[in-house]
Amino acid sequence: MTDHIFDFIGGDSGQWQVTKMSTAIGESMEMVSHLKIVPSSLITQNDSIWTLKGLKSNIRYAEKAEKEKLLAVQEGLGREQATCAALIPLQKNEAWWNLAQDERRKIFESQSKHTATGLHYLPAIARQLYHCRDIGQPFDFLTWFEYAPEHADAFEELVFQLRKTEEWSYVDWEVDIRLVKVL
Repeated sequence: MTDHIFDFIGGDSGQWQVTKMSTAIGESMEMVSHLKIVPSSLITQNDSIWTLKGLKSNIRYAEKAEKEKLLAVQEGLGREQATCAALIPLQKNEAWWNLAQDERRKIFESQSKHTATGLHYLPAIARQLYHCRDIGQPFDFLTWFEYAPEHADAFEELVFQLRKTEEWSYVDWEVDIRLVKVL
């Protein structure tokens, strides 16, 4: 087991109950009733329908000042009041990956304002990005968000704002899974 690679296990049990599962673009995923998030292991979960693996990594597109702003205002996951969540796995197309790092950065922040948009919704919405592309997973990223029920409209606004940017024109596959914590 490790503390930086996690398994997102869709099945019939888990600490999160799925309330909605929809495909924004690309293929659908098999419906599940629950999601379990555990440190990754080689043990197969018998109650799983699918498993997505993600790796916590460094912040790749933020510059120092942006990273400092993020760290100053964001709160961690697992807050007691944050009983709503979203798992949004996504895959970007080859055109994105064929761009040089500085070209991706320009689209990510200079044009799409990804970090600035996200900052507007902190600390109400906590988030963690898990990288998947380099560990042989079907998605490039797993984006995990947690928020209190009273911030659900703000979360919808955040997702809407991000999906209308140039950056999202490079997304080939995105699934939107909404959840509530099992108490």
